[in-house]
Amino acid sequence: MRLALAFLLLIPAAASAAAPCNTVADCTEWLPLAGGPGRTLVYRSYPLSTPNPAVTRALIIIHGAGRDADNYFRSTLASAFLAGALDNTVLIVPRVASAQGACKDKLADNEISWPCNGNSWRSGGASPSNPTVNSFDLTDELLRRLAKKDAFPNLAQIVVAGHSAGGQYVNRYSMANTLHETLGVPVSYLVANPSSYAYLDADRPSPTDNAKFGNFSDARNCTTFNTWPYGLKDRAGYTAKIPEDQLSKNLATRPVTYLLGEIDVLPLGGFDASCPAMAQGPTRRARGEAYQKYATQKLGAKHAVVIVPLCGHNARCMFTADIAAPLLYPKGK
Repeated sequence: MRLALAFLLLIPAAASAAAPCNTVADCTEWLPLAGGPGRTLVYRSYPLSTPNPAVTRALIIIHGAGRDADNYFRSTLASAFLAGALDNTVLIVPRVASAQGACKDKLADNEISWPCNGNSWRSGGASPSNPTVNSFDLTDELLRRLAKKDAFPNLAQIVVAGHSAGGQYVNRYSMANTLHETLGVPVSYLVANPSSYAYLDADRPSPTDNAKFGNFSDARNCTTFNTWPYGLKDRAGYTAKIPEDQLSKNLATRPVTYLLGEIDVLPLGGFDASCPAMAQGPTRRARGEAYQKYATQKLGAKHAVVIVPLCGHNARCMFTADIAAPLLYPKGK
């Protein structure tokens, strides 16, 4: 009788071994960058090195300026649950931590520290604590791991998404990364509610019609409007060695969707009101709609805009909306 009871007690434990991890405290592992010892913390729903043939999709989410990867992981778990995608999707939310300046994140041994504020980590800039590592190396390493198929042999698609500052990161990463065409796994990009975008030339949307573009009229007073990461001038970090024509080609040919909140029209939540950002439009929503028109009209890109009803500048609202589910968890072909 005792033996039978012990056997029954073991069944749930064995069955749950392949279940998605869904508690923030227990869903982390360390990701070495550039061969280590520098490393970054990653929240994930499945271990990144344990074989799991049930997983067919990966979703990487880049958090915002608050560096609250734990909250983003909770929101991502909620979105996957609502989409019925928990069992076949590995969810990954890296923490871009910082102990620089006003940021006081508590870092573990060898944990990489990124710039506290500003645009550096959002655009492939170097780490102050590990100058040979830049922020785009983080997603590069995740993509390489996923593409090897050691852990996920049936992985068929990857989505890289980001909200707010994370949306800025994904906009620049989508055009700059050097892995997209070599992975052997399709990758798409979801750019949600960023404050700014990287333009490829000196054109900006008309103040009265964001479907029309021309030379920025206030360039004399706003001399940084075309400086990286708002434009391509004086690029640094990951993108410095990538030719402008390659960045243009990448932006034109890679699958990108701009996910914009219907009511993200107020200067809240770290809104970038600098002159190079204001040159792109008066609100986050206006900037996103204009940039999609820019990419499609000028470059021939097949990018789409999706407006999330009744959402402002809120990642959970954006990523748990019904309209976002097919973008975050696309159906396999």
